[in-house]
Amino acid sequence: MNSDAAKRKSQESTAYHTLDSEEVLKLLESRKEGLSTEQAVQRLERYGKNVLQEAKPKTLLAKFIEQFKNVMIFILLAAAVLSGILGEWADTVIILLVVILNAVLGVIQENKAEQALEALKSMSSPEARVRRGGQVTEIKSEELVPGDLVLLEAGNVVPADVRLLEAASLKTEEAALTGESLPSEKQAGVLEGSDLVIGDRTNMAYMSSSVTYGRGVGVVTATGMDTEVGRIAGFISEAENEITPLQKKLDELGKYFTFIILGVCVVIFIVGWLEGRELLDMLLTSISLAVAAIPEGLPAIVTIILALGVQRMAKRKAIIRKLPAVETLGSTEIICSDKTGTLTLNKMTVEKLYVGGETVEADAGLSEIPGGELLLQAMTLCNDSSIDDSGGAAGESSPEKPVQGSGTRSGKAILGDPTETALVDYALSIGTHKRELEQRYPRVGELPFDSDRKLMTTIHKLDNGQFRVLTKGAPDVLVSKCSHIYEDGVAVPLTEEHTRRITASNKELADEALRVLAFAYRDEASLPAAPSPEVTEQALVFVGLTGMIDPPREEVRDAVAVCRRAGIRPVMITGDHRDTAAAIAKRLGIIEDDQAVLTGRELDGISEEDFATRVADYSVYARVSPEHKVRIVKAWRNKGKIVAMTGDGVNDAPALKSADIGVGMGITGTDVAKGVSDMVLADDNFTTIVVAVEEGRKVYSNIRKSIQFLLSANLGEVVTLFIATLIGWRILEPIHILWINLVTDTLPALALGLEKADGDVMAKQPRKSSSSIFADGVGISIIYQGLLEAGLTLMVYYWAHTHYDEGIAVTMAFATLGLLQLTHAFNVRSNTKSLFQIGVFSNRYMLGASVISGLLLVLVIIIPGLNEWFGVEHLNGLQWGIVCGAALSIVVIVELVKLVLRLSGRMKSWE
Repeated sequence: MNSDAAKRKSQESTAYHTLDSEEVLKLLESRKEGLSTEQAVQRLERYGKNVLQEAKPKTLLAKFIEQFKNVMIFILLAAAVLSGILGEWADTVIILLVVILNAVLGVIQENKAEQALEALKSMSSPEARVRRGGQVTEIKSEELVPGDLVLLEAGNVVPADVRLLEAASLKTEEAALTGESLPSEKQAGVLEGSDLVIGDRTNMAYMSSSVTYGRGVGVVTATGMDTEVGRIAGFISEAENEITPLQKKLDELGKYFTFIILGVCVVIFIVGWLEGRELLDMLLTSISLAVAAIPEGLPAIVTIILALGVQRMAKRKAIIRKLPAVETLGSTEIICSDKTGTLTLNKMTVEKLYVGGETVEADAGLSEIPGGELLLQAMTLCNDSSIDDSGGAAGESSPEKPVQGSGTRSGKAILGDPTETALVDYALSIGTHKRELEQRYPRVGELPFDSDRKLMTTIHKLDNGQFRVLTKGAPDVLVSKCSHIYEDGVAVPLTEEHTRRITASNKELADEALRVLAFAYRDEASLPAAPSPEVTEQALVFVGLTGMIDPPREEVRDAVAVCRRAGIRPVMITGDHRDTAAAIAKRLGIIEDDQAVLTGRELDGISEEDFATRVADYSVYARVSPEHKVRIVKAWRNKGKIVAMTGDGVNDAPALKSADIGVGMGITGTDVAKGVSDMVLADDNFTTIVVAVEEGRKVYSNIRKSIQFLLSANLGEVVTLFIATLIGWRILEPIHILWINLVTDTLPALALGLEKADGDVMAKQPRKSSSSIFADGVGISIIYQGLLEAGLTLMVYYWAHTHYDEGIAVTMAFATLGLLQLTHAFNVRSNTKSLFQIGVFSNRYMLGASVISGLLLVLVIIIPGLNEWFGVEHLNGLQWGIVCGAALSIVVIVELVKLVLRLSGRMKSWE
């Protein structure tokens, strides 16, 4: 390893937050004047540009060819070739169109990772202010190198990962990276613990986060793919695109068919050859049998059913980006959800207040409580946020950078720090307008918030010519600065009993995971000449406390309850603190006590083997990093669970891609999160996931019905031909089989895909990913119903063969097999309920499909010329009566089987 590479590796593994400024500068070979131009050029050559690398794009041809790596596709191509050999070019063209359509759809849905990386690139700051050679200059952010000194101020996007050397009231918005709902307060001091998660490294600022307050200076520690965002980009590009449970089952189905078809064809060919029949004749018979066995319409029908499901879900605010994700949702067992913005509103909200010696709810009449007006003044005036009157409604903002503190109570858009905007929003909601108060009590002096003092003070001129000092800050600090308390309309000396009650109330609010602020004031006869903390923030009058939180969405608790009834386990994963996460989870019904909460640091202390056995013990994870999220998702998946992961931030992207189905937020979600998601919620509403799961279960159920119908029909054809060949009957020609498959398979199978969901679909446990597509009686039904079709067809042929000529017998067999499949489609609508219970006419699509398919089947028999081409003859009334009677008899027989099974209690195991 050369010296540059060794040095770079050492820098990448260094915990810069544990080093002081001098050590950091020495390690990065930099200084407070910044790098020289020559050093910057050399390092740019060594480290490369400060950009995120894109995944190597595949060619369009390579993407197209990949779509054909599927067993069922190979079978379809074989069917196309066989149909061509038989001269059935129309069938060949149809099958090839189906294959090509599937491939085109697959290509269109490719490259989610590349889109996500593009979105990550767009989040980088285009320019950066740096100090080089003692001079401040502005350069393209891609030219930044480790060791550069970067100057940050409110409104900037952090252009690289930096270790802060100076921080003056600096706050950065890191929600997209860490999941924390509040901006992180930054400082330049040394931190202990090399294993601190990103959210706790308060002396670091990270690429793509934004500065919301204050200013600072930092030295670049990592650029490009070495940054935290770069590591996320690496996770996204490395994560494998795994196939869905349905795709796995269809692949298995294709393999089964391959062996069965080949086996049956070989047997038929050998039997015919031993009987002395012509080899060409037996070859054609074997080929027609293969065509009969191959469900050539299955992939197209599955695709169409999924597409119809996608349309229905889009109307209900769930946008599907990848078709197979629909059925994956239906088997979801675990929903790992980000907290901020997904389970909560991502907007700080005042919930409780302590004023006049008592704790009250936010919706109490504050102005009627002694001290309430003073508290409102302090909340509103000692505040740097502003009301946006530009016309934007609350919450209207760029998805990448949502407006901080958009009003949730007042409906106004408010700009500023989320904590401060929550205070102004609350005041607005009860009739106190910040701008009106500022006009009445103009600000004439201030002491900005400082993270060391933990206080902020503003001075305002009153109507009577006096001046009012308003201070807010950390309760323990502010109370120590107070000499009086406002009680019963007057200021009285602050006693130990007062302090005890304030402390108790503060603890009560903090125990509920509320962010608590204290407020105080002091009136002065004249304006202080030079406001200072030592003079101005002393001998204050305590007014009250406010408790704030990013509240859970009102509808989510019901959605969580529905998930539990449906056998789905909700798991909260957040970058927020343990107490906050636990409090929100309890409100939502995700947990009942703190035992089910695990922090990222605690997770680091658990081995992979141990965590694999203990993952089911935890339903809430707090202070986690992107690596932790991926680890949690993979642990559940390794237990054989189908996992959905919801999220909106950059930090969620790796886990979204690692999950069986990633669910992004359409409004607040970053382009990165949406880019790697399989599904996007257009309304950012957790309850929409429940709707999507319901739709997914319905789609999977309908796909299984279509598969059952197609396979039982094809089995009926195979058994009919197999037995007839063994006996020596020439019962059906290849053209008959192809026409039956074309007109009787497609439309009824699609109609089954439009079947309504059972009313109790969300009261059932999710199906296991390991469960067979033939489980719950589907396999048994396919076998006995296929044998029924074959038996009834052979019986009609035998009767006709003994009473009429060969042409009539073949025609009756052809008509019977075709109409049997159409009537049997009604049986498949439910494996447990009677057709008459669900309603014969309740699926109008099935009625339409049966009429159209039936007409197409009958017309080739009754239209002169066309029947000659198909090799069939006209039937009289008796013959049609026998055919129709046989076709309807399968409904009667299946109904009797269902009745027996229901009476025996066997059906319960299938429900």
